[in-house]
Amino acid sequence: MKYAAKRLSFPSAILAGFAILATGFAAAQGSAAGSAEKQASRQPDCAPAWNPTSPYDAGSIASRGGIHYRAAFWTQGNPPERGQAWQAGKRCRPAVQAKAADHDANFPPDTLKFLKANTGLDGEQWDNIMKLVNKPEQDSLEWTQFYGYCEDIKDKRGYTIGIFGATTGGSNDEGPDGPTLFKEFDASSGASNPSIAGGLARAGVHGSMQGKILKISDSAKAFCGKINALQNNAAWRDAMWNTFYKVYIQYSVQQARQRGFASALTIGSFVDTALNQGAAGDSGTLQGLLSRSGNSADEKTFMTNFYAQRSKIVDTHDYNQPPNGKNRVKQWSTLLNQGETDLKNADAAVRKVTDWEMK
Repeated sequence: MKYAAKRLSFPSAILAGFAILATGFAAAQGSAAGSAEKQASRQPDCAPAWNPTSPYDAGSIASRGGIHYRAAFWTQGNPPERGQAWQAGKRCRPAVQAKAADHDANFPPDTLKFLKANTGLDGEQWDNIMKLVNKPEQDSLEWTQFYGYCEDIKDKRGYTIGIFGATTGGSNDEGPDGPTLFKEFDASSGASNPSIAGGLARAGVHGSMQGKILKISDSAKAFCGKINALQNNAAWRDAMWNTFYKVYIQYSVQQARQRGFASALTIGSFVDTALNQGAAGDSGTLQGLLSRSGNSADEKTFMTNFYAQRSKIVDTHDYNQPPNGKNRVKQWSTLLNQGETDLKNADAAVRKVTDWEMK
């Protein structure tokens, strides 16, 4: 079962060479005169967001939360808003996302075919779902940059890995999905008799199962370095989606369909709940919330009740730090009220509802 939203890191590419942005920096941030709209129009576009796995030389530029930061010296893994490695500059305007023509390009081709066949949703719809999922997880819409994400966020669930936060397990997660991920990696890599041990070996990771918990014997630096290196590995990406589907997506789709619902927004809402709070189990899981959301056959009525029930628990320490939890739910409920239930031609709407600040 998932408990807390992952502690949050922010993707990008290495950013040396952005000299054109240098004039936008100042030691302190002053407020510009005029309306908010005029101020925003005068702001430069944000540079790509900070990436926890990328090294930054002195003078490199990254953005975080609508602010530009310049690296004061070589650094890696230090969030720009914390510590002395970064110097804050002026506010920036988030760059406009690429138009929807290539939503499909964000998925391995076989994964896209599988998702269409088994969920009824296409690449555009799943891309928008993943943006909505990734905002409260990583404070970014660039979800494809997190296949190689790895971190021990000290929540007693072991390591958190990849685009949906697979865990290796601990006292707060005694049924982790990380072991399944490594077995799927072995299978996707061509093993005739796939196993967890085989997947660990293919990743170069040292570890073993202790009951249902995957105990990693490598140091945190070594283990996460090996996971980071799998970012562009085709078999790893395939394994990530196979695990995501088996553990969270399949159950979410089943729960939607048995109620007569098939919209991308409803399926995405259920997936977001399942990966954040657990699919089945106690009252805080997707299963528990569904049991308290009524029996209406009208999708909007049912989902309005569902969001109200989820809002009651998401700002607890078990799920999200406030106000991140309620903002997480508000993304989905706002789109419902706007009629954006199919998540088609919804790029602007998705950007707007995810334009909130993580705490």
